[in-house]
Amino acid sequence: MRFAVLGAGAIGGFLGGRMAKADVNVVLIARGPHLEAMRKNGLRIIEGDGEFTVHPECTNDFSVLAGVDAVFLTLKAHSVPPIAERLGNALGDRTAVVSAQNGIPWWYFQRHGGELDGIHLETVDPGGVIGRTIDPKRVIGCAVYPATNLVAPGVVLHVEGDRFSLGELDGDESQRCLAISQALSKAGLKAPVQSKIRDEIWVKLLGNAVFNPMSALTRATLVGIAGNPMAEPVVRAAMEEVDAVARRVGIEIPVSIDRRIRGAARVGAHKTSMLQDLEAGRPLEIDALVGSVVELADRLNVPVPHLRTLYTCVKLLDAQPAGDARPQPARP
Repeated sequence: MRFAVLGAGAIGGFLGGRMAKADVNVVLIARGPHLEAMRKNGLRIIEGDGEFTVHPECTNDFSVLAGVDAVFLTLKAHSVPPIAERLGNALGDRTAVVSAQNGIPWWYFQRHGGELDGIHLETVDPGGVIGRTIDPKRVIGCAVYPATNLVAPGVVLHVEGDRFSLGELDGDESQRCLAISQALSKAGLKAPVQSKIRDEIWVKLLGNAVFNPMSALTRATLVGIAGNPMAEPVVRAAMEEVDAVARRVGIEIPVSIDRRIRGAARVGAHKTSMLQDLEAGRPLEIDALVGSVVELADRLNVPVPHLRTLYTCVKLLDAQPAGDARPQPARP
């Protein structure tokens, strides 16, 4: 099989780098200084006590997608709508789209069944453009667990985690899912094929919808939030709201709140992706991670006051000029 990684930054770079190291046929699609650094010096992955450098094919040309069996879409959720039509037009007849976005993804209610089948959430798919452009039959869900940082153009730091759970939207154990899983396993990654991929979406969301906005507002690391007794009641209350929305759509999150908090603490002094984006002056992924849950809660009449407060505060933060969003140095 031939693969592409569209959005080969921190997560996508780690994934593509591991695949290239294992001689899996993969092309990385990126842009700007990161793309130029990979073309010139290769892609450097730092993990544990070691590191490696690979030299996969790197490009900014979407036309390569016509010749791949599957493309891993590792862009941030808010980056997908602007390129949806371009992406859809570039896909080959049999190209599968492995969606690796955080939050409630655009495809969540496609091939879903029940009262919400076919709806779209404005916070993740404004106007429904992604859903109209990318055939749901192409889509494979993916829950991404590694923690990574893009520490410099062409250089990715792998902090922890190696699981990329996969699943068809209708729960089928398809041959294409199994083949993708085998390719990721060859790269030393865990890639279980799940019949209920939406359950795993909510496992991640239970933490991301709370820790990400709190970290952006406070600039605290995961252990700084999870290990703080003053923060614990807020974290727990917000997670209970996430759980309430999940239950309303028929999901019983298979991980307790206590376990999710302990898991975050074990990651240590890791900055969430939202905090990394804030410090780098990039747009924040607040709509997909929190806004989507609030929008769904409003549709279903589920009260979520803590999540709404976090969402509102981070939206205000995201609207500030980049220079105003940083902590200013103390004056002598």
